[in-house]
Amino acid sequence: MKELFEQIKSLNILVIGDVMLDRYIIGQVSRISPEAPVPVLAVDQERSVAGGAANVSLNLCALGASVETIGWFGKDQEGEELVKILESGKTNVDSQFRFSYAPTISKSRITASNQQICRVDREAYVKDYSPDLGVIGTHLTQKVKEADAVVISDYGKGFVTNELLKLVSKNAKFVSIDPKPSRLLEYAKPDLLTPNRLEALELAGLSRETREPFPKHDVVDQIFSRFAPKMLAITLGAEGMLLAQDGKIQTTIPTAAREVFDVSGAGDTVIASLTLALISGKSFALSAEFANLAAGVVVGKVGTATASPEEILKHL
Repeated sequence: MKELFEQIKSLNILVIGDVMLDRYIIGQVSRISPEAPVPVLAVDQERSVAGGAANVSLNLCALGASVETIGWFGKDQEGEELVKILESGKTNVDSQFRFSYAPTISKSRITASNQQICRVDREAYVKDYSPDLGVIGTHLTQKVKEADAVVISDYGKGFVTNELLKLVSKNAKFVSIDPKPSRLLEYAKPDLLTPNRLEALELAGLSRETREPFPKHDVVDQIFSRFAPKMLAITLGAEGMLLAQDGKIQTTIPTAAREVFDVSGAGDTVIASLTLALISGKSFALSAEFANLAAGVVVGKVGTATASPEEILKHL
C-alpha cells in the first residue's frame, strides 16, 4: 500500500465537471418569527466546502496526486471562495476557465440542532453552464493530452456535454466517468464508469425504484451494451461494490466502512481512488479494494470529506 502512495505522487490528474460551493449555516432555533410562521435561526457558525467535481479534486489531492480542475468558476464571490478552497488543498485552477455570464453554483444548507431546515440554491439554467469549445477547445485539448488521466464528474448542471465528452475521449490517455444518467449523454467507451445503484439502474434503462435483490446481470449487460466501458464499478452502499469488466461480472467487494455517519461525497472518493490505483498499474480488483478502504474512511466523517494515506493505512 505504501508503494502505491509513492506512485500516486508522480501522477497528474485533470478533473472536468460541475464544480459547486457547499455552504453550511449552523445554529439554534428558539423562537418563531413575528413576521411569518417561520423559525428564526441564531447562527453559531458558517463554513464553506468544495462540492461536486471540486470535491473529487480534493480527494485526489489528499491521496497525493497533482490535480487541475476545470469547471464553471464564475467571476463572483462564490467563485473566488471556491478557487481559494481548492488552491488551499493544492489543486490548480486555470484562470482561463473563469466565466462571467452565469454564477458559480452554490448550495447553502441551513441547519438547527442537527436538522436541515432549509436549503438555498444559487444557479442558472443547465444551458448556461455549457462550455463554448470554440473558445476554450484548443486550450482544453492540451490540458487533456498532458494529464495521466481525466476524471469526468457529471452532476447534471450542464458543464459536461456530448461535445466535451468526445473531445476528452479522443485525446485522453485514461478516462473515468461518474455519470448523471438523467442528462442522457453519450458516455461512450470510457476506461472506467462508476455509477451508484440508482444511476446504474437508470443507465441500464430499468426502473429507478428500489429492487431487491439488485438485478446485477441485467444491469451489467445493458450498461456494457449501451456504453461499452472497459471497467464498471457500481457502488451499492452497505452491499459494497460490484465490479464488471469486458462485459462480465467479476466480483462484489464488501464494504470496508466501520461506522457510517454520512455518505455525502463517497462516490467522489471512489472514482478518485479507483482511478489513481488503476493508472498506477494495479489490477481492477486491488484498485477497488483500495477505493473501498478510502470510502470507508470518508463515510465515517460528517459532510463531504477526503481520506489521507495515513487514515487509509490506519483503516487496514
